[in-house]
Amino acid sequence: MTCNNNVNCTCTYTYCSRHGKCCECIAYHRKNNEAPGCLFSKDGEKTFNRSIENLYNDYKNR
Repeated sequence: MTCNNNVNCTCTYTYCSRHGKCCECIAYHRKNNEAPGCLFSKDGEKTFNRSIENLYNDYKNR
């Protein structure tokens, strides 16, 4: 799988070693049954709650 790590990462958690490295980020969160921050709304992302349930609620409340 080819991964473009030169994208504009929308995650605000800048201290993460996977920041801007989409393939690594998705793999990490998937392993932990979570969603990456880039899938959340701006307000949802700022909670740093990456649970699937929180992603669902974030989409539901848009």
